[in-house]
Amino acid sequence: MTAHEIDYEIFGEEMQYVEIELDPQEIVIAEAGSFMMMDNNIQMQTIFGDGSRQQSGIFDKLLSAGKRVLTGESMFMTAFINQHHGKGKVSFASPYPGKILPIDLTEFQGKFICQKSSFLCAAKGVSVGIEFSKKIGRGLFGGEGFIMQKIEGDGMAFVHSGGTMAKKELKAGEILKVDTGCIIGFTKDVDYDIEFIGGIKNSIFGGEGLFYATLRGPGTVYIQSLPFSRLADRIIASAPKAGGESRGEGSILGGLGNLLDGDNRF
Repeated sequence: MTAHEIDYEIFGEEMQYVEIELDPQEIVIAEAGSFMMMDNNIQMQTIFGDGSRQQSGIFDKLLSAGKRVLTGESMFMTAFINQHHGKGKVSFASPYPGKILPIDLTEFQGKFICQKSSFLCAAKGVSVGIEFSKKIGRGLFGGEGFIMQKIEGDGMAFVHSGGTMAKKELKAGEILKVDTGCIIGFTKDVDYDIEFIGGIKNSIFGGEGLFYATLRGPGTVYIQSLPFSRLADRIIASAPKAGGESRGEGSILGGLGNLLDGDNRF
């Protein structure tokens, strides 16, 4: 498998986007909905699966697309090809505040495992599949379930995360304990499992769930400070309730405070 060689630049801080420069006939694949902008000479095509087996039979294409459905993605992806004789640029944006992580698969022995829905885009030739958990406990209680995304090949791929990103290099046998939703991804040699927090008070009143993930080295692990599920929970908790008022920002004046500060919503 030989992926297209692409050049890129990442812009922004909290709301990042990646700009990819394509030589003539070079292709980048992306998840539906991640497209931001492109030059006029770039052509967009919808493809079945991840595009890594476009020359294979219909069964292989259906299998590739079916694997994507299991990870919660669409059966289709979008391919952007430079049809011009000069260079062209196309950009893709993160779906929520956070960071974009560039992954050179040649530095990770051709494989990187990440959370579902974190894949953003990649060079043509990179395969986006699924990674099944072989441990029942991890699948039932690990937050990511039995299935995670698997990115394979020898090209560049990009995944997005929420909030600030931390990179941890684990030595052989070294263990890192992480909130199950805060994992972005890790290299293939990292052993991922879940562990019960323990203690009645911790379990009932701790507010951190019953389990956390344990990542055992050797390998590289990427952690996010703001999982989308945590962000969504906060938004839902602060949203106006049916027939009621929205939660204030700590003002003792409540609705009267909205009138005084210019937030005159009726």
